[in-house]
Amino acid sequence: MQTASTTRIAPRSGTAFRLAAGQRLTVTDPEGVQVADLLAFGEGDVGEVISNGRTFDYEETIRLTTGNVLWSNRSNPMLEIEQDSVGCHDFLLTPCSEATFRHFYPDMPVHRGCFGNLAEALAPYGVMPDVIPVAFNLFMNVPLTSDGRLSVEPPISRAGDSITLLARMDLVIGLTACSAYSSNGGSFKPIDYAIA
Repeated sequence: MQTASTTRIAPRSGTAFRLAAGQRLTVTDPEGVQVADLLAFGEGDVGEVISNGRTFDYEETIRLTTGNVLWSNRSNPMLEIEQDSVGCHDFLLTPCSEATFRHFYPDMPVHRGCFGNLAEALAPYGVMPDVIPVAFNLFMNVPLTSDGRLSVEPPISRAGDSITLLARMDLVIGLTACSAYSSNGGSFKPIDYAIA
């Protein structure tokens, strides 16, 4: 298998790129305790987008890991999780934004967050900010209580942990090194990715 070199996403930033059907995307937490927001859009039509609702429905779980598929809003398989060394990700919460920082961190500096980073990175592919959906938040730790309440806790990922996803269709991927304080245990680190 031919593997491309690893690319690093700097802390609190993001990128976008094409991922062809049959290619594998490996996302690695190189230092541990860092979230990466992942979005997927149809390469030929960005109106087709990753959907947490369709995914939960068809996979019959909110705990997505090896063997699960991430589905589009048009009920097509987009990405299949082939390897996952963490097994703890979130598909409930929206990408952090300036509004997120004002709401949850009123005494901290405001950052444009993953939403702003994704909007900028995806704009050249024709993705407008208003169509950015809930992201598949890699390594994010969002436990649920029995009464339905949730919290955001530090990721359980350790240095070198990774997830590999197989593209089931031609895609445009948005990917970040998350910017929110609580999502990353109060610190900000890079995220690595490679395409094979």
